[in-house]
Amino acid sequence: MTTASAHTPHSSHSSHSTPKSRLVISWLLVGIPLAYGVYETLLKASKLFTG
Repeated sequence: MTTASAHTPHSSHSSHSTPKSRLVISWLLVGIPLAYGVYETLLKASKLFTG
């Protein structure tokens, strides 16, 4: 006896994979402003604690 869910075609690999270029661009769109925000926060925090 076998189960129908044991070997489904969409269980582990999706036929709609995201291209690497789109992933890189998406991470850059998020990462660059995030890095800038962290940088600005650290600058302002250093001024706050150093006087």
